[in-house]
Amino acid sequence: MKTFDELYRELLKRKMADDESLPEEYDPHHLDCLLHPERYAAVLNVEECEKCAYDRACKNSCIFDAIEWNKEGKLEINPSLCTGCEACVEACQSGRLTAGKDVLPAMKAVREAKGPVYMMVAPAFLGQFSEAVTPGKLRTAFKALGFTGMVEVALFADILTLKEALEFDEHVKREGDYQLTSCCCPVWIAMIRKIYHELMPHVPGAVSPMIACGRMIKRLHPDALTVFAGPCLAKKQEAKEPDIADAVDYVLTFQEVKDIFDAADIRPEELKDAPKEHASKAGQLYARTGGVSRAVSEMVDQLQPGRSIRVRSEQADGTRACMEMIGRIKDGKTDANFFEGMGCVGGCVGGPKAILGVKEGEAHVDAYGSSARYRTPLENPYVQRVLKELGMHTVEELLGDDSLLVRHF
Repeated sequence: MKTFDELYRELLKRKMADDESLPEEYDPHHLDCLLHPERYAAVLNVEECEKCAYDRACKNSCIFDAIEWNKEGKLEINPSLCTGCEACVEACQSGRLTAGKDVLPAMKAVREAKGPVYMMVAPAFLGQFSEAVTPGKLRTAFKALGFTGMVEVALFADILTLKEALEFDEHVKREGDYQLTSCCCPVWIAMIRKIYHELMPHVPGAVSPMIACGRMIKRLHPDALTVFAGPCLAKKQEAKEPDIADAVDYVLTFQEVKDIFDAADIRPEELKDAPKEHASKAGQLYARTGGVSRAVSEMVDQLQPGRSIRVRSEQADGTRACMEMIGRIKDGKTDANFFEGMGCVGGCVGGPKAILGVKEGEAHVDAYGSSARYRTPLENPYVQRVLKELGMHTVEELLGDDSLLVRHF
């Protein structure tokens, strides 16, 4: 009988060849996981755990208590509690746990779409598909797969940088006030909401750049299909959350995108370059630890150059470091007033489904940011264009209760 991964790769190869037949000898549970990922958590239990050689390491590693005992006395993953951080996969090491796959229903939807189809790529995409794959070549590759176009989510990171800077100016008025940045990492936000919920008043109600991008596309094209690609498994779970499930139809990891290119025999590095850069350096640096803090700090200085209380940031990456930082906040052992948390070491470039290593990913992101035409969101004319599309005439209107950017936790 085929393993889960063998079944996935064979079905993907058949799908890209327009072959809807099923292979012989497969596990029906594996097939259901691949065809209907919406029914499951971002992490899948592809083999039953009757005897545990790792002393229930998966359950012990989950800070969200998403791994539970079922009625039969076996461990299972609760989809409503799982964030997709993948700590359990790393802890188990037995191969019984694996990342969910959304490729098959996503590509089926792309091929059957009646309206436009947009690929939204995370800021960490630089260099993930080899150094020779420029953003323009990647755009051409997605068009070869049937996408109408590719949108860099970093543009919406620009817009949310403006919002975060305005929130800081409004809420951090005196020493002792502080802000927990809200617009990037779903694991960080889940940690605050589910474990340290008493700190939620310090979290501005902003959606992530992924959600803002998807909502903007659907506002302009109500019949559009939106697919996000990034290094993060937790984005799969974020896209399903009830209050923001209107934005992104499918989430794929970079590794899944590479699988699609391989199955379709598409080599992005050999394709035509179609450059179209819209984001500033600030938005592009969201992909690495410290990028959000730097972007918001520069934006506060640009918006309020004479402000007496400046941004004093502290960052943490990895769930353990984030919990330690929250401990310092609660114990009053930090003088920072802006806290950036990232669930993965290195930030998004250290995501579990990145293709490159952290340092290499950081280098590509830094180089791309350094070459950006615009330094900050205020200098970026495309930000002004998006705000105009939203009916906003001033930057300050971003603090309004706009359904595109605001989240009510």
